Amino acid sequence: MALEMRKECEKCNSILMENSIAYICVHECTFCEPCTENMKQICPNCGGELVRRPRRQ
Repeated sequence: MALEMRKECEKCNSILMENSIAYICVHECTFCEPCTENMKQICPNCGGELVRRPRRQ
């Protein structure tokens, strides 16, 4: 099953390209790097850890 590559940060609505650095939780909530740092790598939706989203080749 492939990841859903969401195209914007759920916190600030900034645009995320497929190769942008972005962070996701186990539920695929998606955030940009600055928002992730401000949230201390914790998803505000589920409380899970935010990890770097893999980039497509």
